[in-house]
Amino acid sequence: MNDHELVGYLRRCNEADNHRYAEVAGRFGGDALLDSHLPLLDLVDQLARDWQVMDSTDERYPGLTYALRVLIQAYQSDSA
Repeated sequence: MNDHELVGYLRRCNEADNHRYAEVAGRFGGDALLDSHLPLLDLVDQLARDWQVMDSTDERYPGLTYALRVLIQAYQSDSA
């Protein structure tokens, strides 16, 4: 996969996690999610969105690309 496909994959994984947490909230109430990692998911998705519109000549591009690849590895190791 190229970087654009990987970031798209990361965003789909985040969206799936958000749906799972919404289901938990529906079953057990919002208090069940007080210490959840939903804010982290939102921030990761924000980084992925920023990367998608970032120019590849931006000095932050290589570092952000690396960070997103590491996050993607975490999702891929969970599904293995």
